Amino acid sequence: MASKVGTERAEGHGGSPGGDGDRTGTPYVDVLAPREVPLGGPRAMTVRRTLPQRARTLIGAWCFADAYGPDDVAVTGGMDVAPHPHTGLQTVSWLFSGEIEHRDSLGSHAFVRPGELNLMTGGYGISHSEVSTARTTVLHGVQLWVALPERHRDAPRAFRHHVPAPVRIAGAEVRVFLGSLAGDTSPVPTFTPLLGAEIVLEPRATVTLAVEPGFEHGLLVDAGPVRMADTSLAPGELGYTAPGAEALTLTLTNESDGPARTVLIGGAPFEERIVMWWNFIGRTHDDIVRAREDWQHASPRFGAVEGYGGDRLPALALPNARIAPRGNPPARHRTAPLTRAHRKAPPWPVPLGPHSPSTPPPLRLRPSSTWPTGTGTSSSSTASAPV
Repeated sequence: MASKVGTERAEGHGGSPGGDGDRTGTPYVDVLAPREVPLGGPRAMTVRRTLPQRARTLIGAWCFADAYGPDDVAVTGGMDVAPHPHTGLQTVSWLFSGEIEHRDSLGSHAFVRPGELNLMTGGYGISHSEVSTARTTVLHGVQLWVALPERHRDAPRAFRHHVPAPVRIAGAEVRVFLGSLAGDTSPVPTFTPLLGAEIVLEPRATVTLAVEPGFEHGLLVDAGPVRMADTSLAPGELGYTAPGAEALTLTLTNESDGPARTVLIGGAPFEERIVMWWNFIGRTHDDIVRAREDWQHASPRFGAVEGYGGDRLPALALPNARIAPRGNPPARHRTAPLTRAHRKAPPWPVPLGPHSPSTPPPLRLRPSSTWPTGTGTSSSSTASAPV
């Protein structure tokens, strides 16, 4: 899928890796609002992006989250993403409806279908194309990225397809595509501890899930609204919880009269700072410059995609300024309700007041429309990118 990673400013300040859950296991929830991003390419699409944002770059190693659809392919033309490169990351493709044909420079030729995982490892370099198939009428899904840790950043190219079995629990159906949840474990290995699962809640149902207390978690709502702990999330929003101090549970409630679909992601806090620009993840500006030059000069680093039948995508122009590494705000404990003054504060942590036993209201982080949308170049650590 073609995507454009833009620079985003959020009002307020986000949660942080470490200590934001209370000692009883009930997490505080920050709400990351989506931003609509028009994608380039021969068949333009519009996606709803919740990661990255200025206040939150990562949830575990998850560094990118786009939701798209449901799109009527007869109207939009579907998806047609020419070959493009990736470094330092894994792409996770997950569909709710439709079908996408995947080809990559490893020689993989596969199809993405609803309820099936396609996981591609870019490592030192890979290229791929994605095209919706002729039999697709409605295209609907999510595209996620996982940042590779430094010691595995140059891992060999790889592709993995997995079909998780649905797990029935009271009030919901769960498909675990990465990690462990609801008594099921995905066989797909990861480079850092991760969780990825689709959870479909029955109308008005409430479920309580035991989750890894050392993980950050994000709940992306596709259809709802869904209440996460004590916070209501509208469709398109992403609820964030920091690691808990003890055994942690997440309670989800479908507040609608129809099924509610969500995607739960999580992972151990990713302590490394990253530079993320176009389709590349590195640790320095120079990493990005080298990757871009290699792609522009058709270096063997990225290989070739066979069978696409069109030209590959050219790289964007680099920003004029050096791209700085970025990570999440420093860890802190949120132990008091957020005041109006806190909500108007800059998008970095500010001290909070004395301990209060009451649960703070959710912090809703909304990207500013005054920042670039990613359709051009950017001096930040993220810029336009096909996925």
